[in-house]
Amino acid sequence: METETLIKPNIIVDMTGLVCPHPLLGVKRVLEDMKTGEVLLLKSDCPSIRDDLFSWANATGNEVAHSGKSPDGATGYYVRKGKKAAIIPNMTLDVTGLVCPGPVIEAKKIFNTMAAGEIMKLVSTCPSAKDEIGAWCTATRNMLLDTHESGPGIWNFIIRRG
Repeated sequence: METETLIKPNIIVDMTGLVCPHPLLGVKRVLEDMKTGEVLLLKSDCPSIRDDLFSWANATGNEVAHSGKSPDGATGYYVRKGKKAAIIPNMTLDVTGLVCPGPVIEAKKIFNTMAAGEIMKLVSTCPSAKDEIGAWCTATRNMLLDTHESGPGIWNFIIRRG
């Protein structure tokens, strides 16, 4: 791997040579039998596994803790089994590419059509979004349930309408 990691996997699953969805299905199957906090190392050269794996991990409460390329062209993904239950949003608003205050403005439009208690997943690449979304939620009594980076510079905000 190009980048050294201190994460030590409990299990290694080598899925190089297999195309999607096989690597993701392999991870899912093996992770089901692992304990919370344990780490699986997936080795894969499937070009679409990155997006699939990050989306799946976010939806299931697991975490892709680290990833990096190896000299053979495969990528290693360190997947930590999570303990939290997945939060299923009622809708997803992808505002990647918009700069602040654009994400908040677009979220307000959608929130006006949502019922109290419904959940939105807001996806943004704006570097200021973490501060903007947090301040907006506080000011409007909406609840910011989770904030996580699903990929380099791609932030996911899970917001419950107040």
